[in-house]
Amino acid sequence: MSRGDLIELEGLVTRIMGRGTMEIQCENNVIVTGVLSGRMKKNRIKVIQGDRVKVSVSPYDTSHGLVTYRFK
Repeated sequence: MSRGDLIELEGLVTRIMGRGTMEIQCENNVIVTGVLSGRMKKNRIKVIQGDRVKVSVSPYDTSHGLVTYRFK
């Protein structure tokens, strides 16, 4: 699956669960479990509770995805 096939959602981080895993409530009231993408880990971008983020979700399993961007 290529990067173009992923669905991008915006949401709010509601809970940090440890090891880079977080719970994100998206705009359409869907709860997604997200992990930090490799590029965010490499550049040491911190995400805390209450941040707005962009999540890339697979169309096959919409319950978890990759956090790809943190809005300021």
